Amino acid sequence: MKKTITLLLCVFAYSAFSQSALNKKTDKLAAEVEQKMIEWRRDFHEHPELSNREFETAKKIAAHLKSLGIEVQTGVAKTGVVGILKGGKPGPVVGLRADIDALPVTERVPIPFASKVKSTYNDIETGVMHACGHDTHIAILMATAEVLSKMKADLKGTVKFIFQPAEEGAPEGEEGGAKLMVKEGVLKNPDVEVMFGLHIDADTHAGKISYKPGGTMAASDRFIIKVKGKQSHGSAPWNAVDPIVTSAQIINGLQTVVSRQTELTKEAAVVSVGMIRGGVRNNIIPEEVEMIGTIRTLDPEMQKKVHANIIRTATKIAESQGATAEVDIKIGYPITYNDPSLTNKMLPSLTKAAGENNVLLVNAVTGAEDFSFFQKEVPGLYFFVGCRPLDDKGPGERLGDHHTPDFYVDESGMLTGLKAMLNVTVDYMEMNK
Repeated sequence: MKKTITLLLCVFAYSAFSQSALNKKTDKLAAEVEQKMIEWRRDFHEHPELSNREFETAKKIAAHLKSLGIEVQTGVAKTGVVGILKGGKPGPVVGLRADIDALPVTERVPIPFASKVKSTYNDIETGVMHACGHDTHIAILMATAEVLSKMKADLKGTVKFIFQPAEEGAPEGEEGGAKLMVKEGVLKNPDVEVMFGLHIDADTHAGKISYKPGGTMAASDRFIIKVKGKQSHGSAPWNAVDPIVTSAQIINGLQTVVSRQTELTKEAAVVSVGMIRGGVRNNIIPEEVEMIGTIRTLDPEMQKKVHANIIRTATKIAESQGATAEVDIKIGYPITYNDPSLTNKMLPSLTKAAGENNVLLVNAVTGAEDFSFFQKEVPGLYFFVGCRPLDDKGPGERLGDHHTPDFYVDESGMLTGLKAMLNVTVDYMEMNK
């Protein structure tokens, strides 16, 4: 019995030492590649490309992966790139994802590598900018690939590097993003067991990581409500069934879907009308009004209930006014759901990357992420890496939020993201060998 206990202790000690040795190795290699990672990020930032148009971005990624001896697939989901690195020992297939598209935003951050790229979006001339940090995501995953390629003999499994286009949404009439990647079989051959992804966060200081088990980012659905009434002269509203007045009442009624019909102690939810249009001139009550809005939910059952309540509220209010309402709800991105067991298992890996006091448990956010399409297929963990300067000041002391012309990244936070991606990959393989 004593021999058995001693043997178990020795095995445990060896395992702990082995993992510690690998983490130290990844930390050393990460520090060595940090400056290159920052240079890659600046190049992508200066040369951004819109969704499904990331042609030059994809070429640079593919060339880098090939230079590392990694098996490369291109043209995945139009412009996506996938790299496959087989470790020296058998083990699970770990998927790592970075999104690669930019936004139709005109940059005004005073940095030497600011984007001056112009393009057309929805027939409108616009600047193009990595205003959400996808340039950092690309560079971090490229650096991850470089480090792990140097540790190939130590890896107990296979790594799939997934560089995904069109996270911000494919152009009108096109497919794209994570949904199309899954549809085309990116999680197959070899079959991915688990997915990890990160996002730079302008609200969190550089050097910190934040996370949330369960629903961490919301499902994003779109609704279109067409209210149909009866047209008349504006001077005789009694001859009309007024869809404008009816729409106003529906908008007010929709506010109760969240405030009075949703269990907000469970999870947050949002219903917002973003556009309303109807009528052609001041003295004509029109026949039809259209409203378009967004729905954000963090729980699948709440999502179904909110959808049903929107339909009931809109149609019944319209009916009470003698009008009709047609409600079309278009399902968008699913809930970004961090598998609780996986999150708990990988928390020590994040802590090793950032330090015990720098890993923060946070509330969910009602923004959406199409990383959720991967998480519908396999367990996944999606976490946030801080990029806000420690002094809360950027160039010109102007700090912008994501998707704004003033969005700014403190590049010192990128090393934390790199170490986190390396740790979750290596540690997961060690746990599941």
